[in-house]
Amino acid sequence: MAKRKRVLKWQRDPEGMRLRILEAAKQEFAAHGIGGARVDRIAQKAGANKRMLYYHVGNKEDLYLAVLEGAYEKIRAEERELDLEHLDPPQAIERLIDFTWNYFIRNPEFLALLNTENLAQAKHLKRSTRVKLMHSPFVEMIRDVVQRGVKSGDFRVAVDPVQLYISIAALGFFYLSNSATLSVIFGRDLLGKEAKDERLQHMVGLVLAALTGEAMPSFERGREFPEKVQPPERRTA
Repeated sequence: MAKRKRVLKWQRDPEGMRLRILEAAKQEFAAHGIGGARVDRIAQKAGANKRMLYYHVGNKEDLYLAVLEGAYEKIRAEERELDLEHLDPPQAIERLIDFTWNYFIRNPEFLALLNTENLAQAKHLKRSTRVKLMHSPFVEMIRDVVQRGVKSGDFRVAVDPVQLYISIAALGFFYLSNSATLSVIFGRDLLGKEAKDERLQHMVGLVLAALTGEAMPSFERGREFPEKVQPPERRTA
């Protein structure tokens, strides 16, 4: 009887249990990759056991794919709420850049999952029947902004929406994924608030300059740059 009560307790809210498992798995895979992730730790964090985990999601590979699909679904859902279709094209692009940048900052586990899956050559993502369907409306949303911009005269060129989004994502992704090494190399705290604000302004200016053909705004006015170090003179024999 006691055993049946325990079963009924978690079966009463199967979707809630599934969501807790996926959240715990997301943190585990982001921290340890698929190779280092442990199903025992995932089950423990979710307040479940292995049997419940396999019942709700499947094996470790299935769980990892479900986490990936959920990660993409989350960002695409939030992008749909940006209301880009009702903004002037330059404003829409600025909002998309701002959202993408701050989404990456708020969701570091998303970047970790992308790194893991790229190291695996997208082996798991290739199994997905959902991800491509999620991205088609998003690409069309960007295409509409670009076409409206060209028609209104705000943009000079109708760039490929996929290339445009990849460029926007890359500007933020590389900076954040490599902030530790870049901070050491250039002697700056690239994750400080001022540095992140400056980076966002730089990205917006760079992308809009490419789309509009206008000069990039002088957003770095007031920054004191060190004098260029001159290489030592060569000595002749």
